[in-house]
Amino acid sequence: MHAESLRRDRVFVELNCAAIPEDFIETELFGYRHGAGTGGVNQPTEKRGTFERADGGTLFLDEVGDMSLKTQAKVLRALDEQRFYPVGASTPVHVDTRVIAATNKDLEEEIARGNFREDLFYRLNVIPFFVPPLRDRKEDIPLLAREFLSEFGQQYGRPHVEITEAALTALKQYHWPGNVRELRNIIERVLILNPKAQRIEAKHLPMLVQRTEGITAGRVAGGPREEFSTLQQAREAYERDYILKELDRCHGNVSRAAESLGLERSHLYRKMKTLGISMRESN
Repeated sequence: MHAESLRRDRVFVELNCAAIPEDFIETELFGYRHGAGTGGVNQPTEKRGTFERADGGTLFLDEVGDMSLKTQAKVLRALDEQRFYPVGASTPVHVDTRVIAATNKDLEEEIARGNFREDLFYRLNVIPFFVPPLRDRKEDIPLLAREFLSEFGQQYGRPHVEITEAALTALKQYHWPGNVRELRNIIERVLILNPKAQRIEAKHLPMLVQRTEGITAGRVAGGPREEFSTLQQAREAYERDYILKELDRCHGNVSRAAESLGLERSHLYRKMKTLGISMRESN
């Protein structure tokens, strides 16, 4: 979107809101002046935040649904006024920054829960785009898998590694609760754990993928299965499947699923995040 826009010759800045602790996200967004930061004695007395660095260009706020309500209020004001006060500053900074935001959460549901500001949602939702989860566009899997294989092959000095059709078939039959990130991580893991393999085969894939739809290292359903290499892998596989089934039974209602599972809703949310289960993917 940035590369094809009128701002393509200007800067593109990205910020993952979920990766920044709450105590630091305001300075990451808006910067600070005159020693107002929270670092040590060697910390600079001035820092330009992402809004300022993206002036004239594009700021991409990834996982915007993870921002606190306090931060959301300040982002809304910055978007409305195209100006903001860096932490510790007495004069505002004026910017011309276009914001693109993304999230894997259902923001309308988050609004209903009181976790996301409705006015910020409508301010961001000018031109909405919905990217279907990977399980709804499995025809993209071979293209993505080969792209990630090429990327990590170059990174690890193995640019000519290929992937077999049997492995691609296994990947297409998996349900991908962790979406594209999970596919990317699996391709990297397979490449690292099989340093001498010139062809990625189905048997090289993690057991979670192999066992989907009867594919287990090339064996048919009902045949013997390899065991998980660790208890942790087996536990996570079982928990993921169990939670997904319960969410499906409850039609994606997390509160009902949490009650059925005997968990606090917040605990279930943490479990889902750890296991790579998003709200949209659980529906």
